[in-house]
Amino acid sequence: MDIHEYQAKEILAEYGVPVGKGGLAYSPEQAVYRAKEIGGEVWAVKAQIHSGARGKAGGIKICKTDDEIFSAADEMLGKTLVTHQTGPQGKICSRLYIEAGTDIDREIYFSLVVDRAHERVVLIASAEGGMEIEELAESNPDAILKVYVETAVGMLDFQARELAFALNIPKSAMSQAVATIKGCYRAMIELDANMVEINPLVITKAGNLIALDAKMGFDENALYRQQRIGELRDKSQEDPRETAASDRGLNYVGLDGDIGCMINGAGLAMASLDMIKLAGGEPANFLDIGGGATPDRVEKAFRLVLDDDNVVVMLVNIFAGINRCDWVAEGVVRAAKKLDIKIPLIVRLSGTNVEEGRKIIVESGLPIITAETLAEAANRAVEERNKAVGQ
Repeated sequence: MDIHEYQAKEILAEYGVPVGKGGLAYSPEQAVYRAKEIGGEVWAVKAQIHSGARGKAGGIKICKTDDEIFSAADEMLGKTLVTHQTGPQGKICSRLYIEAGTDIDREIYFSLVVDRAHERVVLIASAEGGMEIEELAESNPDAILKVYVETAVGMLDFQARELAFALNIPKSAMSQAVATIKGCYRAMIELDANMVEINPLVITKAGNLIALDAKMGFDENALYRQQRIGELRDKSQEDPRETAASDRGLNYVGLDGDIGCMINGAGLAMASLDMIKLAGGEPANFLDIGGGATPDRVEKAFRLVLDDDNVVVMLVNIFAGINRCDWVAEGVVRAAKKLDIKIPLIVRLSGTNVEEGRKIIVESGLPIITAETLAEAANRAVEERNKAVGQ
């Protein structure tokens, strides 16, 4: 789960990370008022969306007058910002963060992420901040610094100091840098975050550190014990299909294809997507209905997949272990009748009570296409898809 920049800054400030003065605005008039509250002569008007590269999309404006602030806010609010992280659909800006201008001397990149290969938190930093870390890693990999934190021990002072020295932090800001690095680590561990990023972390001309931008991502599986974090969720910034699935206990990831998928088990789902691609098709989603595929759950999954207007064919692939094929078949038949499905439906069942399940499908009288193997199911789905789009 991601949160907005202003939310991340509020959290990190509690852990000793220095941030600039700022305030939230929902209208151009309120944006001007916030700037007056903050004071100063220069302000940054920042669109609050769950994406990086906002500046390139017109989501960050530097303003020096009330009129400039009003115009910038008026232009951003309600606008769909498209970045390389949002995809072509973009994300709507419904709130702004007005922040005091900063006299920047140098920009630094700093983040903490979970390195699953090493089963540790890793600090990633570079003295060359203010740009996409992916681009920097490709153009100048030697500029990327990494420090692994031993999980049982935690972040130690000497590690923070070594990183600060490597980033050429001036002596005047050394203690502030150590406190910032350790504060970010504590926030990550205590709040079950899986990512903390400050880009840029700037050194001002007065020799101070300020987190000019901040991002945090959290492990959704831990939200049950992080009520405060869960309350920061902004569903308007999420894929509505994924939000609807999450609210119903389903694991769903929206994709760009037109072959809808309903599968049980993440491994089988990934294999099914691969087989669809191998057959020449494009999956519209990843949907794992999990182990308790009751008829009601199957019907909910059908509704979720069919809510995607791009779907022209649907593939159901179930390997029943904990599940039972007859339960799934009952759910498929019920959903097909109740929802009056007009698109081709391919069903492949295997495992517990498979014969009973296949019998239910056949005796339903519905034009459901059955398949024995995953490869056959994927090929039939692509064939029907090509017919539907006239290829």
